[in-house]
Amino acid sequence: MAANSSSTGSKPSNSAGGKPSGPSAEQVVATFQRMRQEQRGMASKSAELEMEINEHSLVIDTLREVDPTRKCFRLIGGVLVERTVKEVLPALETNKEQISKIIETINTQMQTKGRELTEYRERYNIRLMGEGEGEAQGQSAVSSRDSEGGGSKSGAGVLVS
Repeated sequence: MAANSSSTGSKPSNSAGGKPSGPSAEQVVATFQRMRQEQRGMASKSAELEMEINEHSLVIDTLREVDPTRKCFRLIGGVLVERTVKEVLPALETNKEQISKIIETINTQMQTKGRELTEYRERYNIRLMGEGEGEAQGQSAVSSRDSEGGGSKSGAGVLVS
């Protein structure tokens, strides 16, 4: 009797091990949330750098109207350094250009991350809370069609708040 129960106990594990199983709903949600958080972090960094560009522009415009030999102070690595306007102005303009390039790179990465998020949502049929009812009904019809027809999608649809 014990041999029979152990053999039946191993059959379900063999059949479960034979099927290619996807990640659990919790893993799908956690991955989706992580990807969304990464995208939010990129947006936050981009906004922060935009503010720095505005500050640089304000200082550059102010210094252009000042005598080039006038002394000014610049904070470099936490140390306040005395320089002249003609020394500081080119450095500020270079910094502004570099920040602009970084923002372009971040925006490109954000667009790529957005496409990845969209693909991930479609792959695992993820719906966000607050989405339109018509859209949710359309997706539920698609998922019921897939389950009836033996569709290849492994996820049953995940609702994310």
